[in-house]
Amino acid sequence: MAGGYCYNLRGREVYRLERLEGVLEKIRFYSEESAYLVGSLRCQDGKTVTIVGNFPPMQEGENLLIKGSWQVHNRYGKQLEVENWERILPATEEGLKRYLSSGLIKGIGPVTAARIIDHFGLNTLEVMEKEPHRLQEVEGIGAVKAAGIIKSYSQYKDVQNVLVFLQGYGVGVGQAMRLYRRYGSETVERVQENPYRMAEDIFGIGFKTADKIARQLGMPEGSPERLQAAITYSLSRAAEEGHVFLPRQILLERVRELLDTSGEVLPENFFDEQLLSMMEKKRIHIEQMDDGAAVYYAPFFKAEQSSARLVMNLSRFVRQVSPIEAVQVLGRVKYDSSHLTEEQLEVLEEALHNGVLIVTGGPGTGKTTTIKALLAMFRLLREKVVLAAPTGRAAKRVTEATGQEAFTIHRLLEYSYSEGEGFRFQRNEKNPVEAGVVIIDEASMVDLILMYNLLKAIPSGSRLILVGDVDQLPAVGAGNVLRDLIGAGNIPCFRLGHIFRQARESLIIVNAHRINRGQMPYLNVKNRDFFFLQEEDPEKAAQLVVQLCRERLPNYGPFDPLLDLQVITPMRKTAAGVDRLNTLLQEALNPPARHKTETIGKGTVYRHGDKVMQIRNNYQKEVYNGDIGLITAIDREEGELVVTFRELLQPRPVIYDFTELDELVLSYAVSVHKSQGSEYPVIIMPVLTQHYMLLQRNLLYTGITRARKLAVLVGSKKALAIAVHNNRAEERYSYLDGRLLSGGTNR
Repeated sequence: MAGGYCYNLRGREVYRLERLEGVLEKIRFYSEESAYLVGSLRCQDGKTVTIVGNFPPMQEGENLLIKGSWQVHNRYGKQLEVENWERILPATEEGLKRYLSSGLIKGIGPVTAARIIDHFGLNTLEVMEKEPHRLQEVEGIGAVKAAGIIKSYSQYKDVQNVLVFLQGYGVGVGQAMRLYRRYGSETVERVQENPYRMAEDIFGIGFKTADKIARQLGMPEGSPERLQAAITYSLSRAAEEGHVFLPRQILLERVRELLDTSGEVLPENFFDEQLLSMMEKKRIHIEQMDDGAAVYYAPFFKAEQSSARLVMNLSRFVRQVSPIEAVQVLGRVKYDSSHLTEEQLEVLEEALHNGVLIVTGGPGTGKTTTIKALLAMFRLLREKVVLAAPTGRAAKRVTEATGQEAFTIHRLLEYSYSEGEGFRFQRNEKNPVEAGVVIIDEASMVDLILMYNLLKAIPSGSRLILVGDVDQLPAVGAGNVLRDLIGAGNIPCFRLGHIFRQARESLIIVNAHRINRGQMPYLNVKNRDFFFLQEEDPEKAAQLVVQLCRERLPNYGPFDPLLDLQVITPMRKTAAGVDRLNTLLQEALNPPARHKTETIGKGTVYRHGDKVMQIRNNYQKEVYNGDIGLITAIDREEGELVVTFRELLQPRPVIYDFTELDELVLSYAVSVHKSQGSEYPVIIMPVLTQHYMLLQRNLLYTGITRARKLAVLVGSKKALAIAVHNNRAEERYSYLDGRLLSGGTNR
């Protein structure tokens, strides 16, 4: 070890500067977003030290030369804070074996690394760089495997170049990897050409990051390109919040806040000039409404306007059923299903005479029974009926409940890759779905863009029946489609209100309806399916949730902690929030063990047996936002892990490259929003005053109605009362209801 001394600014405390060379023996923590690493470095003299600092993705076994200063952490003790570092190519055969088998290069694990080193010795890296075809000389490496190793090694070098370039502009490692997956070897050139495209093209990269790079590349502060990028980004962020458009004044305020500027620097006339310029380029649409101008991102305007027109067309042009046919088929269904209520029979009758019909209602009111009766009725009429739902989980559930196969909407519309056009819906107005009746379950989850693509694919003369609970949380995407369709008042809508006797015996359902009416749930009634455990302290509540999942509920059920129990919580960043509970539950339910392989991504340890969730739609893998599965294999040699999704229509294993781990999160605990469309045997839900910002009636209602057999709330009665009495619906800027009232025409 070599070192010197430096003083802090006050000249008091002395730190020893160190220059260390060694092997990264253990990665204890790594965040791809901040690139912050905590690890153990085994130095050349055999001593092991703790190092902390910012690094690109590393693998255990890498040789590093680092420089930094010592600090003493209150909790973790003495550690070296790294100021700069560099990778060192191994100088020994043993070092080369550790380097190659570290997981950096896909296809090379410990066995293959040993064979390569045994064959090429210390010349291995030179051979891989200059004569990679010679890898086939090694036993066990054929042409296919050699090609895979060469490709991975080339990508590894490309990634390192991209990381070095982008980190100079403050782009985090996770963001850099997303850029590389989108742009490949052209990443640096694309970013230099137009940094603002990053904010539009890459999930998770914000305007601030793109703007910082643009400014460093010399783009002026007052350029039209900068303002237009800020407008586009603000509208995109608004869509992520559920808004279809933004009022002009609110958009202006958001853009000024984003640019961290004032009215003097961004006068309204310059802002309006850019809006008009973007409208001329058909990037946005501006519409005058009663309370001022509304600014739409162009795809959302087209979706809203066209959806209204298509709904009204389906309503007007439908194949009529003769009075005699109607009487006969209704009589037959009523005879076969004597348990149907009068309101359900009324739904059936109206379905015969309307092109678009909505059925809503809470749990236990017979929505699924109504779907089964509709299926039976239209079969008697020899109408082809297709059944679909927004997610695989919801489609699987309605399939099991009705006996008819249900599709996801994406599968129904054949979302797939098309040469020259990328991924798109293959079913549309030119190639419609072959069906006389389309029934959509869990319709409250359908956002505007998906509804638009569905409507385009329903042939004229067919019927569309939407079934869902309008009192649940709205769709994660933009729009409030089901609520707007009902609110317009010109689409037939039936609210099922009769709670069936069997459902009335469930306190889950009784309490859900009480909450929906603004009444406190029953908490002290002897029952078997609803419990409230009083605990006001957030930290103690979190520990109680862990105890319930690890011991109490598995013994009470018996319930499988991974397959049957689901923790649902309102917020992410609290003591009893999603992130903290996932850490605690992983430690409790799937602790590390010698036989369990693991890897690190986004600062999270992913371990064989972990419960994980897909957080973005991945159409190539056919897994979607909210799908939950278990990690059933991790292959460090190939740089892959396998997640088996049991909730899909056809349970199957899905392979993820280690560079795709940003699509997965631990899911021992999930947010209420992410739980939509799912049912679990048991839910455990913290309800604490710490969650004040999100304590809303529809959120509590949605969470409780996810439970099929047992619901357990952990928290305080005060927090519960806040949620029950807070009926302030999430405001979303949309105008689908207004367009429907005007007959589906443009204003």
